[in-house]
Amino acid sequence: MPTTVFDVFDQFTRRTADVTAQLTTLGIPLTAPAPPPTDLDPTDPWASSYAIPVDRSSLAWCTAVTMLADHHHTGIDRQVLAADALLRELGVRGLAQLHSDLHHGAPIDYRFTRCPYCSGIGEDPTQPTCGEVGCAPWLEFAGHDHPCPVCPGDYQPQWYAEEQMTELEERLADAIEEREERASLRYRIRARLYRRTVRS
Repeated sequence: MPTTVFDVFDQFTRRTADVTAQLTTLGIPLTAPAPPPTDLDPTDPWASSYAIPVDRSSLAWCTAVTMLADHHHTGIDRQVLAADALLRELGVRGLAQLHSDLHHGAPIDYRFTRCPYCSGIGEDPTQPTCGEVGCAPWLEFAGHDHPCPVCPGDYQPQWYAEEQMTELEERLADAIEEREERASLRYRIRARLYRRTVRS
């Protein structure tokens, strides 16, 4: 588990280096060529019009192929075409959909789950920082940032867990108070009914 920002950025470099080394060893090219142009039938729902090559040495592709290989317990060579298709069809944002699909379609709460792309830092790791680009310092307060294209960038499990516990405690206190009010009301209704039945 990464402990510092430098460890996280080293993790990105290691991920791409490991995957590209495996591809090179297996003799798989680092660029997936664009599919050959075909006469597309507009009525064919499976026809693909994407004619862009895929960079298999990009962080997004390496992340996708690693996620697929880990999930299916296979080597990355068995998931190359799936990763190609994912990035051709959906781009980097497709990693969020893949993450959800691998969890049986359940929505992923990135407040508690590390993003597979940025590892929870909330910024696009392939983009240079504002300091490197030379963005004006006042832009930081004007909502100018380089957000991660996969997650909203709010991974803070300790903070959100504490906030969630506080909210749950408030709900529990409200439920107990409401239950006591209902119990009191039930007691008064029973007492009145009992008095009426005793009198008659």
